[in-house]
Amino acid sequence: MQDLYPSRQDKPEEFISRPDPVVFGEGQPTGEHSLTPDQVDFYDKNGFIVLEGLLSDRVEALAQEVSRIGRENPDALEVFTEPDSQQLRSIFDLPKFSPMIADLSRDPRFLDVATQLLGGDVYLHQSRVNIKPAHSGRSFPWHSDFETWHVEDGLPRCRTLTGWVMLTENTAYNGPLFVIPGSQRTYVSCEGLTPDENYRQSLRRQEYGSPSLSAIEALAKESGIVGVYGKPGTVVFHEGNIMHGSPDNISPWPRTNLFFVYNSVENAPVKPYGAAKKRPTFLANPDTTPLKRNDA
Repeated sequence: MQDLYPSRQDKPEEFISRPDPVVFGEGQPTGEHSLTPDQVDFYDKNGFIVLEGLLSDRVEALAQEVSRIGRENPDALEVFTEPDSQQLRSIFDLPKFSPMIADLSRDPRFLDVATQLLGGDVYLHQSRVNIKPAHSGRSFPWHSDFETWHVEDGLPRCRTLTGWVMLTENTAYNGPLFVIPGSQRTYVSCEGLTPDENYRQSLRRQEYGSPSLSAIEALAKESGIVGVYGKPGTVVFHEGNIMHGSPDNISPWPRTNLFFVYNSVENAPVKPYGAAKKRPTFLANPDTTPLKRNDA
């Protein structure tokens, strides 16, 4: 299969105009929680959208569940700590540990939007929670998620998005997500070759697949950088290729966000395009069975 998004192939960094659309199909509603036409247009143009308070009814129970998972599974393969301490940084494959979170991944407030923007049935490629402890939560460098999912997991096309919920308030001070609006239309082919089992290091401190500062400057020149802020329960959808990152949390307030990565069932993973083998299944789910709405 032709590689439409080459990266980490021992070639200089370059910009590639993406051949895939941002919104697949006509963006028609698929349920009562679908986006409005204006919201679809905003997402198409900017690569993300913020829906304030959409899951405020679930935050307290979800926050308690995330704490339980971390407390009960400190040595699990799915658990990653900060690069310079043993503080919790990320937990992957959350449905494995929690029927509550598995149930949430099928909530119409997520699925109606994911199926609308991706033009049909989706499955859960990955799930995770990222935790930035107060005073010491470390940064996530600039990157496109899709670059990793393509190079290391084998997703052929950019027909994927992330829906996530803020479990704590995300402010300008506690290491929030920064995005470059419009950058989803430009794929940055990164330098370097992927080391074996790169995920062991990259999920604590990413090096490969992170563009140069000059590339970030060029992407941000037209539309700048936007911070994604909101109260607990705010839901965000961001496109798989949007350039994003987050700074250290040096505030006295923690930041915790819960993520679901939805991929089209028509975009099933193949052999990785820039790695010797696929990442473990807790990072790249091989089960492409379409998710069904949970209307309970």
